[in-house]
Amino acid sequence: MKILKKLLILIMILVLTIALPIEISKNNVYAHSNFIKKTPIRVGVFLHSYDDYLSLVKQNLEDIEKENKDKVKFTFFNAKENQALQNASIDKALTEYYDVFIVNLHTLNLDEVGDTLYKIIKENMPLILLGQPNEELIKFIGSSGTFIASAGEQSGTLEGKILADEWNYHKETIDKNGDNILQYIMLKGRIGDPIVDERTKYAVSTLNEAGIKTEELVSINSEWSKDLAKQGIESLFLKYGDKIEAIISNNDAMAIGAIEALQKYGYNKGNKSMTIPVVGIDGIPEAIELVNKGYMTGTVIQDSRASAETLYKVAMNLAYGKPALENTGYKFDDTGAVLRLPYKEYKK
Repeated sequence: MKILKKLLILIMILVLTIALPIEISKNNVYAHSNFIKKTPIRVGVFLHSYDDYLSLVKQNLEDIEKENKDKVKFTFFNAKENQALQNASIDKALTEYYDVFIVNLHTLNLDEVGDTLYKIIKENMPLILLGQPNEELIKFIGSSGTFIASAGEQSGTLEGKILADEWNYHKETIDKNGDNILQYIMLKGRIGDPIVDERTKYAVSTLNEAGIKTEELVSINSEWSKDLAKQGIESLFLKYGDKIEAIISNNDAMAIGAIEALQKYGYNKGNKSMTIPVVGIDGIPEAIELVNKGYMTGTVIQDSRASAETLYKVAMNLAYGKPALENTGYKFDDTGAVLRLPYKEYKK
Protein backbone atom coordinates (compact mmCIF):
# COMPACT_ATOMS: atom_id res chain seq x y z
CA MET A 1 0.00 0.00 0.00
CA LYS A 2 2.80 2.37 0.95
CA ILE A 3 4.54 1.48 -2.26
CA LEU A 4 1.37 2.32 -4.23
CA LYS A 5 1.08 5.73 -2.50
CA LYS A 6 4.70 6.52 -3.25
CA LEU A 7 4.12 5.51 -6.85
CA LEU A 8 1.06 7.77 -7.12
CA ILE A 9 2.99 10.71 -5.61
CA LEU A 10 5.82 10.13 -8.07
CA ILE A 11 3.37 10.05 -10.97
CA MET A 12 1.77 13.33 -9.80
CA ILE A 13 5.18 14.99 -9.55
CA LEU A 14 6.02 13.82 -13.04
CA VAL A 15 2.68 15.11 -14.36
CA LEU A 16 3.21 18.52 -12.73
CA THR A 17 6.78 18.64 -13.95
CA ILE A 18 5.65 18.04 -17.51
CA ALA A 19 2.38 19.99 -17.46
CA LEU A 20 3.56 23.19 -15.75
CA PRO A 21 6.09 24.22 -18.41
CA ILE A 22 3.50 23.43 -21.06
CA GLU A 23 0.99 25.70 -19.34
CA ILE A 24 3.58 28.43 -18.93
CA SER A 25 4.51 28.03 -22.57
CA LYS A 26 0.85 28.28 -23.54
CA ASN A 27 0.47 31.49 -21.55
CA ASN A 28 3.55 32.90 -23.24
CA VAL A 29 2.12 32.00 -26.63
CA TYR A 30 -1.14 33.72 -25.75
CA ALA A 31 0.74 36.79 -24.52
CA HIS A 32 2.74 36.87 -27.75
CA SER A 33 -0.44 36.44 -29.75
CA ASN A 34 -1.99 39.41 -27.99
CA PHE A 35 1.09 41.44 -28.82
CA ILE A 36 0.92 40.40 -32.45
CA LYS A 37 -2.72 41.48 -32.60
CA LYS A 38 -1.54 45.04 -31.93
CA THR A 39 0.13 45.05 -35.30
CA PRO A 40 0.15 46.44 -37.90
CA ILE A 41 1.85 49.52 -36.49
CA ARG A 42 -0.37 52.49 -37.29
CA VAL A 43 1.45 55.55 -38.60
CA GLY A 44 -0.23 58.92 -39.13
CA VAL A 45 1.46 60.81 -41.97
CA PHE A 46 0.68 64.53 -42.01
CA LEU A 47 1.92 66.19 -45.22
CA HIS A 48 1.78 69.93 -45.84
CA SER A 49 0.57 69.18 -49.39
CA TYR A 50 0.58 66.49 -52.04
CA ASP A 51 3.09 68.32 -54.23
CA ASP A 52 5.09 66.45 -56.86
CA TYR A 53 7.86 65.13 -54.62
CA LEU A 54 5.70 64.45 -51.55
CA SER A 55 3.25 62.58 -53.78
CA LEU A 56 6.11 60.29 -54.79
CA VAL A 57 7.05 59.72 -51.14
CA LYS A 58 3.38 58.99 -50.35
CA GLN A 59 3.14 56.53 -53.24
CA ASN A 60 6.28 54.72 -52.07
CA LEU A 61 5.00 54.52 -48.49
CA GLU A 62 1.81 52.98 -49.86
CA ASP A 63 3.93 50.45 -51.78
CA ILE A 64 5.87 49.62 -48.61
CA GLU A 65 2.59 49.06 -46.78
CA LYS A 66 1.46 46.61 -49.49
CA GLU A 67 4.77 44.78 -49.15
CA ASN A 68 4.41 44.66 -45.34
CA LYS A 69 0.65 44.30 -44.83
CA ASP A 70 0.90 42.70 -41.40
CA LYS A 71 3.53 45.14 -40.16
CA VAL A 72 2.44 48.70 -40.93
CA LYS A 73 -0.58 50.80 -41.83
CA PHE A 74 -0.08 54.37 -43.10
CA THR A 75 -2.90 56.92 -42.90
CA PHE A 76 -2.32 60.14 -44.83
CA PHE A 77 -3.54 63.65 -44.07
CA ASN A 78 -3.23 66.45 -46.65
CA ALA A 79 -2.94 69.92 -45.09
CA LYS A 80 -3.40 71.56 -48.50
CA GLU A 81 -0.78 74.15 -47.51
CA ASN A 82 -2.92 75.21 -44.55
CA GLN A 83 -1.29 74.95 -41.11
CA ALA A 84 -4.58 75.38 -39.27
CA LEU A 85 -6.00 72.40 -41.17
CA GLN A 86 -2.94 70.32 -40.32
CA ASN A 87 -3.20 71.28 -36.65
CA ALA A 88 -6.85 70.20 -36.60
CA SER A 89 -5.98 66.86 -38.24
CA ILE A 90 -3.29 66.20 -35.64
CA ASP A 91 -5.61 67.14 -32.76
CA LYS A 92 -8.21 64.66 -34.01
CA ALA A 93 -5.63 61.93 -34.60
CA LEU A 94 -4.40 62.28 -31.02
CA THR A 95 -7.83 61.09 -29.86
CA GLU A 96 -7.56 58.00 -32.08
CA TYR A 97 -5.16 55.05 -32.12
CA TYR A 98 -1.78 55.68 -33.70
CA ASP A 99 1.67 54.37 -32.79
CA VAL A 100 3.80 56.98 -34.59
CA PHE A 101 3.31 60.39 -36.20
CA ILE A 102 5.23 61.61 -39.25
CA VAL A 103 4.69 65.36 -39.56
CA ASN A 104 5.73 67.50 -42.52
CA LEU A 105 4.95 71.01 -41.29
CA HIS A 106 3.60 73.71 -43.57
CA THR A 107 5.28 76.40 -41.47
CA LEU A 108 8.10 76.43 -38.93
CA ASN A 109 6.59 79.37 -37.05
CA LEU A 110 6.16 78.15 -33.46
CA ASP A 111 3.38 80.69 -32.93
CA GLU A 112 1.36 78.58 -35.37
CA VAL A 113 2.61 75.06 -34.63
CA GLY A 114 4.02 75.17 -31.09
CA ASP A 115 0.80 74.24 -29.27
CA THR A 116 0.13 71.31 -31.59
CA LEU A 117 3.68 69.97 -31.29
CA TYR A 118 3.48 70.31 -27.50
CA LYS A 119 0.32 68.17 -27.48
CA ILE A 120 2.13 65.43 -29.42
CA ILE A 121 5.08 65.55 -27.02
CA LYS A 122 2.78 65.57 -23.97
CA GLU A 123 1.09 62.38 -25.22
CA ASN A 124 4.52 60.71 -25.58
CA MET A 125 3.70 60.00 -29.21
CA PRO A 126 6.80 58.87 -31.15
CA LEU A 127 7.40 61.71 -33.59
CA ILE A 128 9.23 62.08 -36.90
CA LEU A 129 9.45 65.56 -38.39
CA LEU A 130 9.95 65.45 -42.15
CA GLY A 131 11.48 68.55 -43.70
CA GLN A 132 14.19 71.08 -43.07
CA PRO A 133 14.07 72.37 -39.46
CA ASN A 134 15.39 75.66 -38.12
CA GLU A 135 17.37 76.01 -34.90
CA GLU A 136 14.32 77.19 -32.97
CA LEU A 137 12.34 74.08 -33.89
CA ILE A 138 15.24 71.75 -33.05
CA LYS A 139 15.52 73.32 -29.60
CA PHE A 140 11.75 73.18 -29.08
CA ILE A 141 11.50 69.48 -29.94
CA GLY A 142 14.68 68.48 -28.11
CA SER A 143 14.87 64.71 -27.66
CA SER A 144 11.13 64.28 -28.21
CA GLY A 145 11.35 63.81 -31.97
CA THR A 146 13.54 62.72 -34.87
CA PHE A 147 14.13 65.05 -37.82
CA ILE A 148 14.50 63.65 -41.34
CA ALA A 149 15.52 66.33 -43.82
CA SER A 150 17.20 66.91 -47.14
CA ALA A 151 20.88 67.68 -47.39
CA GLY A 152 20.21 71.26 -48.50
CA GLU A 153 23.85 72.22 -48.93
CA GLN A 154 24.54 69.13 -51.04
CA SER A 155 21.52 69.69 -53.29
CA GLY A 156 22.54 73.28 -54.01
CA THR A 157 26.15 72.27 -54.59
CA LEU A 158 25.20 69.57 -57.10
CA GLU A 159 22.82 71.92 -58.89
CA GLY A 160 25.61 74.48 -59.22
CA LYS A 161 27.97 71.77 -60.48
CA ILE A 162 25.53 70.73 -63.24
CA LEU A 163 25.28 74.33 -64.42
CA ALA A 164 29.05 74.86 -64.14
CA ASP A 165 29.66 71.83 -66.35
CA GLU A 166 27.13 73.13 -68.89
CA TRP A 167 28.84 76.54 -68.94
CA ASN A 168 32.27 74.99 -69.43
CA TYR A 169 31.09 72.75 -72.28
CA HIS A 170 28.80 75.21 -74.07
CA LYS A 171 29.95 78.66 -73.01
CA GLU A 172 29.88 79.97 -76.58
CA THR A 173 26.10 79.48 -76.80
CA ILE A 174 25.24 80.33 -73.17
CA ASP A 175 27.24 83.56 -72.83
CA LYS A 176 25.08 85.53 -75.26
CA ASN A 177 26.66 88.93 -74.67
CA GLY A 178 30.22 87.59 -74.43
CA ASP A 179 30.96 89.32 -71.12
CA ASN A 180 32.23 86.13 -69.43
CA ILE A 181 29.53 86.49 -66.76
CA LEU A 182 26.60 84.10 -66.28
CA GLN A 183 23.41 86.17 -65.97
CA TYR A 184 20.68 84.12 -64.29
CA ILE A 185 17.20 84.19 -62.76
CA MET A 186 16.73 82.45 -59.40
CA LEU A 187 13.40 80.73 -58.66
CA LYS A 188 12.99 80.35 -54.90
CA GLY A 189 10.68 78.20 -52.82
CA ARG A 190 8.55 79.20 -49.86
CA ILE A 191 9.63 82.25 -47.86
CA GLY A 192 10.91 81.21 -44.44
CA ASP A 193 11.87 77.65 -45.43
CA PRO A 194 15.52 77.15 -44.36
CA ILE A 195 16.27 74.87 -47.31
CA VAL A 196 15.53 77.74 -49.73
CA ASP A 197 18.49 79.72 -48.43
CA GLU A 198 20.79 76.68 -48.50
CA ARG A 199 19.91 75.65 -52.05
CA THR A 200 20.19 79.22 -53.31
CA LYS A 201 23.47 79.98 -51.57
CA TYR A 202 25.32 76.81 -52.51
CA ALA A 203 24.16 76.70 -56.13
CA VAL A 204 25.70 80.14 -56.72
CA SER A 205 28.79 79.63 -54.55
CA THR A 206 29.58 76.41 -56.42
CA LEU A 207 29.52 78.31 -59.71
CA ASN A 208 31.80 80.98 -58.28
CA GLU A 209 34.20 78.42 -56.81
CA ALA A 210 34.41 76.86 -60.27
CA GLY A 211 35.75 80.20 -61.52
CA ILE A 212 32.49 81.34 -63.12
CA LYS A 213 31.44 84.94 -62.54
CA THR A 214 27.70 85.34 -61.96
CA GLU A 215 25.11 88.09 -61.99
CA GLU A 216 21.60 87.64 -60.63
CA LEU A 217 19.13 89.45 -62.88
CA VAL A 218 16.27 88.87 -60.46
CA SER A 219 15.01 86.32 -57.96
CA ILE A 220 11.35 85.52 -57.35
CA ASN A 221 9.58 83.45 -54.71
CA SER A 222 7.38 81.00 -56.58
CA GLU A 223 6.42 79.01 -53.45
CA TRP A 224 7.56 75.68 -54.95
CA SER A 225 4.73 76.09 -57.51
CA LYS A 226 4.99 75.18 -61.20
CA ASP A 227 2.18 77.59 -62.11
CA LEU A 228 3.66 80.54 -60.20
CA ALA A 229 7.06 79.94 -61.78
CA LYS A 230 5.52 79.75 -65.24
CA GLN A 231 3.67 83.03 -64.73
CA GLY A 232 6.80 84.66 -63.33
CA ILE A 233 9.09 83.65 -66.20
CA GLU A 234 6.48 84.59 -68.83
CA SER A 235 6.48 88.10 -67.38
CA LEU A 236 10.23 88.35 -66.78
CA PHE A 237 11.06 87.16 -70.29
CA LEU A 238 9.32 90.23 -71.69
CA LYS A 239 11.63 92.39 -69.60
CA TYR A 240 14.95 90.53 -69.80
CA GLY A 241 14.65 88.43 -72.99
CA ASP A 242 18.10 87.60 -74.39
CA LYS A 243 19.79 88.74 -71.18
CA ILE A 244 18.64 85.50 -69.48
CA GLU A 245 21.50 82.99 -69.73
CA ALA A 246 20.30 80.48 -67.13
CA ILE A 247 17.47 79.74 -64.71
CA ILE A 248 18.30 78.19 -61.34
CA SER A 249 15.31 76.70 -59.53
CA ASN A 250 15.04 75.52 -55.93
CA ASN A 251 12.93 72.56 -57.10
CA ASP A 252 11.85 70.70 -60.22
CA ALA A 253 8.24 71.87 -60.21
CA MET A 254 9.29 75.50 -60.63
CA ALA A 255 11.92 74.50 -63.20
CA ILE A 256 9.22 72.77 -65.25
CA GLY A 257 7.05 75.88 -65.04
CA ALA A 258 10.00 77.95 -66.28
CA ILE A 259 10.55 75.62 -69.23
CA GLU A 260 6.88 75.79 -70.21
CA ALA A 261 7.14 79.59 -70.16
CA LEU A 262 10.31 79.55 -72.29
CA GLN A 263 8.68 77.21 -74.78
CA LYS A 264 5.93 79.78 -75.26
CA TYR A 265 8.65 82.02 -76.72
CA GLY A 266 10.21 79.27 -78.84
CA TYR A 267 13.00 78.28 -76.45
CA ASN A 268 13.93 74.90 -74.92
CA LYS A 269 12.33 72.76 -77.60
CA GLY A 270 15.44 70.80 -78.57
CA ASN A 271 17.43 73.34 -80.61
CA LYS A 272 20.67 73.86 -78.65
CA SER A 273 21.11 77.41 -79.96
CA MET A 274 17.62 78.25 -78.66
CA THR A 275 18.00 76.64 -75.23
CA ILE A 276 18.39 78.49 -71.93
CA PRO A 277 19.93 76.20 -69.29
CA VAL A 278 17.42 75.34 -66.55
CA VAL A 279 18.35 73.31 -63.48
CA GLY A 280 16.18 71.98 -60.67
CA ILE A 281 16.12 69.73 -57.63
CA ASP A 282 14.08 66.61 -56.68
CA GLY A 283 14.37 64.30 -59.66
CA ILE A 284 10.63 63.96 -60.26
CA PRO A 285 9.68 61.88 -63.34
CA GLU A 286 8.55 64.84 -65.46
CA ALA A 287 11.86 66.62 -64.88
CA ILE A 288 13.87 63.52 -65.74
CA GLU A 289 11.88 63.19 -68.97
CA LEU A 290 12.64 66.82 -69.86
CA VAL A 291 16.34 66.25 -69.17
CA ASN A 292 16.33 63.18 -71.40
CA LYS A 293 14.70 65.21 -74.20
CA GLY A 294 17.28 67.97 -73.86
CA TYR A 295 14.73 70.58 -72.76
CA MET A 296 16.12 70.79 -69.20
CA THR A 297 19.82 70.85 -68.35
CA GLY A 298 19.73 68.68 -65.25
CA THR A 299 18.19 67.92 -61.89
CA VAL A 300 19.38 66.75 -58.50
CA ILE A 301 17.75 63.50 -57.47
CA GLN A 302 16.59 62.49 -54.04
CA ASP A 303 15.40 58.90 -54.31
CA SER A 304 11.77 58.96 -53.13
CA ARG A 305 11.79 55.20 -52.57
CA ALA A 306 14.89 55.42 -50.37
CA SER A 307 13.31 58.34 -48.49
CA ALA A 308 10.13 56.33 -47.89
CA GLU A 309 12.10 53.29 -46.74
CA THR A 310 14.01 55.46 -44.26
CA LEU A 311 10.76 56.90 -42.90
CA TYR A 312 9.39 53.36 -42.55
CA LYS A 313 12.47 52.03 -40.74
CA VAL A 314 12.67 54.96 -38.33
CA ALA A 315 8.92 54.77 -37.63
CA MET A 316 9.14 51.06 -36.84
CA ASN A 317 12.16 51.62 -34.61
CA LEU A 318 10.34 54.28 -32.63
CA ALA A 319 7.17 52.18 -32.39
CA TYR A 320 9.14 49.33 -30.81
CA GLY A 321 11.18 51.57 -28.53
CA LYS A 322 14.45 51.10 -30.40
CA PRO A 323 17.03 53.78 -31.25
CA ALA A 324 15.63 55.85 -34.12
CA LEU A 325 18.45 55.17 -36.57
CA GLU A 326 19.07 51.51 -35.77
CA ASN A 327 19.78 49.52 -38.97
CA THR A 328 19.10 52.52 -41.22
CA GLY A 329 22.70 53.07 -42.31
CA TYR A 330 22.43 56.75 -41.36
CA LYS A 331 23.90 58.96 -38.65
CA PHE A 332 22.69 62.27 -37.26
CA ASP A 333 24.34 65.41 -38.59
CA ASP A 334 26.39 67.84 -36.50
CA THR A 335 23.26 68.99 -34.65
CA GLY A 336 22.83 65.48 -33.28
CA ALA A 337 19.16 65.68 -34.17
CA VAL A 338 18.77 65.58 -37.97
CA LEU A 339 19.13 62.68 -40.40
CA ARG A 340 20.13 64.09 -43.79
CA LEU A 341 18.94 62.30 -46.94
CA PRO A 342 21.55 62.41 -49.75
CA TYR A 343 21.25 63.56 -53.37
CA LYS A 344 22.89 62.73 -56.69
CA GLU A 345 23.03 64.70 -59.95
CA TYR A 346 21.14 63.72 -63.08
CA LYS A 347 21.91 65.06 -66.54
CA LYS A 348 21.82 63.78 -70.09
